[in-house]
Amino acid sequence: MTLTLISHADCQLHENFSGHPESPQRLSAINDQLISSGIDVVLLPVDAPLATREQLIRVHSEAYVDQVFARAPKEGSIELAEDTCMSPHTLQAALRSAGAGIEAVDRLFSGKTHTAFCNVRPPGHHAGKGFAMGFCIFNNIAVAAAHALEEYNLERVAIVDFDVHHGNGTENIFTQDNRVLLCSSFQHPFYPYTGDESTPDHIINLPLPAGTAQAEFRQQVSDTFLPALHDFKPQLILISAGFDGHLEDEMADMNLTEADYSWITKELKKIADTYAEGRMVSFLEGGYDLSALGRSVVAHLKAMME
Repeated sequence: MTLTLISHADCQLHENFSGHPESPQRLSAINDQLISSGIDVVLLPVDAPLATREQLIRVHSEAYVDQVFARAPKEGSIELAEDTCMSPHTLQAALRSAGAGIEAVDRLFSGKTHTAFCNVRPPGHHAGKGFAMGFCIFNNIAVAAAHALEEYNLERVAIVDFDVHHGNGTENIFTQDNRVLLCSSFQHPFYPYTGDESTPDHIINLPLPAGTAQAEFRQQVSDTFLPALHDFKPQLILISAGFDGHLEDEMADMNLTEADYSWITKELKKIADTYAEGRMVSFLEGGYDLSALGRSVVAHLKAMME
């Protein structure tokens, strides 16, 4: 099965401060691994469009979106948050990253593809209704979910977030919208130090201790996420695919491997095939060890295409 790979050269122009782990080299490392694995020949590359203001304000406040546009620098850099920078090309990259999900959803519901991977940066799952955070400016996966709900009249969209950090921005956006089932696994206690509070039934948080490895991760996901997804019967599955829980990634202290990312992807694909006519879109979130990131993405995409 051909998988649509949505990205844009603008995404590599976004610069953080020197030594920042969220660097343009992340996309280069992924692209290199796609080529060296040979998987690139079965991917359909598509350029990400620019998200519109109307699409952004479905999930972000108008004041926040206007602030991001107004503060975008023509030279140098500014901080939107303590760990989240804007340089002269950042706004364009952020609009492409949010637009990638729009393009993916449109392609799924026009029948052009069943699966897509948005290979974009900056990432998105920490950005909330009115704030930037954790390297994230616009919440790419939330923009795509809202687009699917509004433009295609969906009633049930599932978001599964297996980044090593809690998807707090996505939770902030959808906490009162039970059309969206959010399942987020993450190391805890750990940045952003959220996810252990009581939540409505459509928000399922899975805090995991440092050192969690294959057996415990798979058992916990099988006991929590998978039954909830079957009960929910999603019409579309969206994935916040963060690979910073890899044992080689020094960003955190989890012990996952490419095999674990392949496993959870295959489980989600079974659910997409059962309830959503195979419709599944994945978005790059974290992953900062370049070799582990590239290998994990290849494993993830192979599982999506099985």
